[in-house]
Amino acid sequence: MTINQNHDLTAVIDTITQDLSDKDLVSLTQTLTPLSVPELVRTFERLGLRQRAVIFRLLSKQRALEVFEELPPALQGDLLDGLQDAEVARLFAELDPDDRMWLLDEVPSALAPRLLRGLPEAERQLAAEMLGYPQGCVGRRMTPEYVSTRFNFTVGQTLARVRERLDEAETVYTLPVLDGSRQVVGVVSLRDLLGADESAAIEAIMQPAHTAEATDEAEFAARRCADLGLLALPIVDSESRLVGMFTIDDAVRILEHEESEDAARQGGVEPLRRPYLSTPVLTLVRSRVVWLLVLAVGATLTVRVLSAFEATLEQVTVLALFVPLLIGTGGNTGNQAATTVTRALALGDVKPRDILKVLSRELRTGCALGLLLGALGFAVAGLVYSPLIGLVIGLTLLAVCAAAATVGGAMPLVARAIRVDPAVFSNPFITTFVDATGLVIYFLIARAVLQL
Repeated sequence: MTINQNHDLTAVIDTITQDLSDKDLVSLTQTLTPLSVPELVRTFERLGLRQRAVIFRLLSKQRALEVFEELPPALQGDLLDGLQDAEVARLFAELDPDDRMWLLDEVPSALAPRLLRGLPEAERQLAAEMLGYPQGCVGRRMTPEYVSTRFNFTVGQTLARVRERLDEAETVYTLPVLDGSRQVVGVVSLRDLLGADESAAIEAIMQPAHTAEATDEAEFAARRCADLGLLALPIVDSESRLVGMFTIDDAVRILEHEESEDAARQGGVEPLRRPYLSTPVLTLVRSRVVWLLVLAVGATLTVRVLSAFEATLEQVTVLALFVPLLIGTGGNTGNQAATTVTRALALGDVKPRDILKVLSRELRTGCALGLLLGALGFAVAGLVYSPLIGLVIGLTLLAVCAAAATVGGAMPLVARAIRVDPAVFSNPFITTFVDATGLVIYFLIARAVLQL
């Protein structure tokens, strides 16, 4: 059976669920057998914890390992809870060292020592060294399974080293070139090795090396790897000695993780870190309730502003009709600016020290947007109500857009400067600021124009 469309996958899951309910393991095995590894992974992501544990035990050892390696780390941790110690130890030992770190960062702290105890001594020592790096740094995401060469080796000697370690190395497409003290002095690609004369010296064909320190942020190293178009990035210690290689597949994985995290937090929720359909409802509630409470508290400021200008609203009740429009426009303008600058921060286009340049650009952008929207607001409100009401709406849109864009552009830079996630800090603050400040601007302009 091949799954080509979503309804096919749904049908397979319905069959699996029914087989599990009927405890018909023979039929269940027949349903699972034709499925490829990607199809099994997609199926696992849509089943419950106990269902996954039962299905996993019906797979052959090789297929089970292949499926396990492709699962998100959070689901790997869930699955380990439902397996016996011997199965857990075997699966963990079969993982690549960098994949083990992903898993150890997800499982409960009480489970981590049990996983490490099941490793051979050499692998356990290697894992301990990687765990010695702080969370979030590239030292926990690099692989120590690589092939290196020396600048005074020949191409033939280097190719022999590649063949010798081909089965155990995670990457052989980029080889770091070392000197006598293990410092990285260059890199050489497998393509260049295969195209060179075997008697040629590595020093003659190697290229300058781009490196990252093991204590650098993993996202920084991932973006560096992607921006430079590298298949692998040598990771060094503070003395430029090689300690591992950071591969492009891990870089892409980190960037996808960071993009998902930023998108979730800009929407006012915590990232799930697992597929949606395999996430418990209680976890969904916890991921959303905190920001809803924060925004609800911020909304009380809007109520206070409205109560302070209650007399103004009583004199010109039509002003109340435009409150949602002005708040919504200001909030959208601020969030657009914050999203743009947050993205620029992530790509390294701007730094916190560029705040004055960003403020200048966003102020001009906000004024331009405000002029366009304000002119439209003046025309519509002026025709429907009166020219003075149109003038109030037009001037308010101009002022609110300029203020919201300026604050929205500055907030991610301020957040980065105080070491807070810009995606977490920016949008809730902007929503609260625009709701309260925008109303104050609105009613002050109305009082001045309408002589209230």
